Amino acid sequence: MNNTNKIFKSINPFTGSIIGEHEVLTNSQLAQKLELSQLAFKSWRNTTFMERADKMKNLAGILRENKNELGVLITNEMGKILPEAIAEVEKSAGNCDYYAENAEKMLKDQYYDTPFKSMSVYDPMGAVFAIMPWNYPFWQVLRYAAPAIMAGNVTLLKHAPNVIGCAKAIENMFLEAGFPEGVFQQISIDISQVESVIASDIVSGITLTGSEMAGSSVAALAGKYIKKSVMELGGSDAFIVLDDADLEKAATVATKSRMLNAGQACICAKRFIVTEKVADEFTALFANKITALQQGNPLQSGIDMGPLARIDLAEKLSYQLENSLRQGARMVMGGERDHCNFQPTLIDFVDTNNIAFKEETFGPLATIIRARDENDAIAIANNHRYGLASAIWTEDRERAYAFARRIEAGNVFVNSLVRSDSRIPFGGIKKSGYGRELSEIGIKEFMNMKSLIIE
Repeated sequence: MNNTNKIFKSINPFTGSIIGEHEVLTNSQLAQKLELSQLAFKSWRNTTFMERADKMKNLAGILRENKNELGVLITNEMGKILPEAIAEVEKSAGNCDYYAENAEKMLKDQYYDTPFKSMSVYDPMGAVFAIMPWNYPFWQVLRYAAPAIMAGNVTLLKHAPNVIGCAKAIENMFLEAGFPEGVFQQISIDISQVESVIASDIVSGITLTGSEMAGSSVAALAGKYIKKSVMELGGSDAFIVLDDADLEKAATVATKSRMLNAGQACICAKRFIVTEKVADEFTALFANKITALQQGNPLQSGIDMGPLARIDLAEKLSYQLENSLRQGARMVMGGERDHCNFQPTLIDFVDTNNIAFKEETFGPLATIIRARDENDAIAIANNHRYGLASAIWTEDRERAYAFARRIEAGNVFVNSLVRSDSRIPFGGIKKSGYGRELSEIGIKEFMNMKSLIIE
């Protein structure tokens, strides 16, 4: 397949207007990108941590200097409100700083207690091929790229087709920061070209953040070509509210956790599992806080939520809502949609057979599931194929610790908003994927750990 003249269109989800068109690479152009990646790796792997850190610090500075313009680019391409977009750029810059300052220490040689000299050393693998989503078009990229590149790897980014403008901006900033050509490349390719990239000898690892279906397909290709992979896939995070929770605080954080980025995040709370004793009170508080949200033009001041990123996403969420109500859930508030603008919505009396429980709902739809007691709440939380993250709300910290150990998820937060942090490993279990990003664990995912024994 030649892909000549194929175009990815970037459509502003609030106005519906086309704001950018990007040509898909031909197979010959893609081959040139892969060759450049191979050449770049040969020299980049031999640079010092100090050289890499200087450039990574430059990149962090460029991100901060241009955060307002970059925020507008994010908002125009995928619709999140401008303050959230600017905050995303700032967080991305922080991750660049973190790995610039800590990568060398994280990858120091490890010695073992043996009668002979023995150690493990960490070598860069080659090119990391990344397939990234549109919902956090800067953070998702810099989250993996900063550690991978600080470790001496190079990378090829296949970004979501609707945020190619963001991908190109990131590539340009890497070059401006002083990184050699080929260390970071964005490649505008079609799905049919993905296998050829994974098969390439220069590609040694694959990282994907996206849907369960996409992860399954790409992980199968990674296995076919015996390439290391890290998958962060879907989530249907449980937000468990126990009898003794601070309901006011829980409802405030619940609103943020479900409605941030218009509910379009794998780590958004999606299943609000509340014990019967406090369910009515919590639901009323939650509904009041959702009602106060202002939806509209994401570039306008005072707006809390913009549109969903694409019309097909809004249509799917409408379908899920309608079916959930037919299956017995009750509407508390919201439910209206105007093109991509989906009103913040809350439904109650959802059970484990309901579509809103079983499927990931990627948008501003919150569901209340009533549990008999705390043990029932844990059982309901674990009764799902996803296991990305969970939150528990209780004033009893000792009980919270015991309960957190029983939750089947890669991350559990107590009395807090679920979020990613450069210092802490992040990733899921079950159908939410495998492998970890961030922290020392994340940077080592795409390293060759080599044992040295000297007698």
